[in-house]
Amino acid sequence: TLRKPISQSSMADWASKNLNMHTQGIFRRRISISNMLSWNGGSIKKPMLITSNRAIKKEACEMFKLVQSYMGDRQTRMDRNHVALVTVTKCWSMQGLRDELYIQLIRQTTDNMCYRSLAWGWELMAISLAFFSPSPKFQSYLEGYIYRHLDSDENIAQRIKELVDLKNKKITKSRKKRKQNTEDEGLPISTYAKYCYRKLQKVAVTGGKKGLRKPTVEEITHARNAIVTPSLFGSSLEEIMLRQQDMYPGNKLPWVQTQLSQQVLALGGEQTEGIFRIPGDIDEVNALKLQVDQWRIPSSLSDPNIPASLLKLWYRELEEPVIPQQFYKECISNYENPDAAVAVVQLLPELNRLVLCYLIHFLQIFAQPSNVGRTKMDVNNLAMVMAPNCLRCRSDDPRVIFENTRKEMSFLRMLIVHLDTSFIKGLV
Repeated sequence: TLRKPISQSSMADWASKNLNMHTQGIFRRRISISNMLSWNGGSIKKPMLITSNRAIKKEACEMFKLVQSYMGDRQTRMDRNHVALVTVTKCWSMQGLRDELYIQLIRQTTDNMCYRSLAWGWELMAISLAFFSPSPKFQSYLEGYIYRHLDSDENIAQRIKELVDLKNKKITKSRKKRKQNTEDEGLPISTYAKYCYRKLQKVAVTGGKKGLRKPTVEEITHARNAIVTPSLFGSSLEEIMLRQQDMYPGNKLPWVQTQLSQQVLALGGEQTEGIFRIPGDIDEVNALKLQVDQWRIPSSLSDPNIPASLLKLWYRELEEPVIPQQFYKECISNYENPDAAVAVVQLLPELNRLVLCYLIHFLQIFAQPSNVGRTKMDVNNLAMVMAPNCLRCRSDDPRVIFENTRKEMSFLRMLIVHLDTSFIKGLV
């Protein structure tokens, strides 16, 4: 469900306090907020947002040119993939540029008379959200902007027509006009907005790309493709099963779940000390994630901690947890009752039940005494590292979160010890 973000008046108030008001002309008259936040074909001489950081001030003006280049509003010798890579890398490396990029994209996608340019601006916003989130103070503003475009396609087409008509009245026929285009060159803007809205909710929690390796062209391409083709990560179980229908029509379980689980075992994970507790190299995990999203498992893997870390990430990033939210209270109410805990599993939707049973069956392999001696991961440790990936507490109260964390662990422990998962053998 989409929650309604801050109002238009609150957004205007935020802008008046945070925009670095620009001036124009020989008398240096201040530009109005509405003009500050409308498409601009020229360059900017100072950042859009107030900052005292000299490096940010310099980079912000260069970044505006990159945004224009990506949107096709400025000529460049670089291809659009490379422009996106340079832009994203700047912001990924320099946190202070992130809000600046998002406000620049808001500006360039407001009152833009070229549909193709407009669509590419939204595309760059979607790509950026795959790598980093805005600051907490800017998130609600960006959320409000995206929210207003969720069902705006007719309004946008009408607005472009009005702006074009207005401009045509002002300029003579002999002067060269910027190409006007109201036809659908690409996706509807609402498609980008809906994707960005969901992505913003997730990246605000997960924090975007982690690791030391800078973004790559492959990751840029993957982020763009994800707008149309949902990723295997961060989607719902139903979406994932729908996506694999063509390739693995007979599978009853998500391919990504079974493949990563089998990789952990194939690399000797059940004999590896600290498995699931010791994280795999984050850059290696990111690289594997990219390949798995293209239905590939590389043969070069050697460290079981890498597929194990990605498997945990897959569970954690599911749009709805394996145990859906409506069953959460029942789970933490029956954290000490084995029969009641097992009974909750039987109430789950069929797909969720199979996915959870496969996970528990997988964890039961590691809980065997012969393996615990090597991994040092007994049933309590396994429950501790996996419970947050299966159950999500929605309370903001630290005391409730702390208390529920203990109950979540205990509930999962009950399932590892008492749930009969023998039927899952051989199920794919």
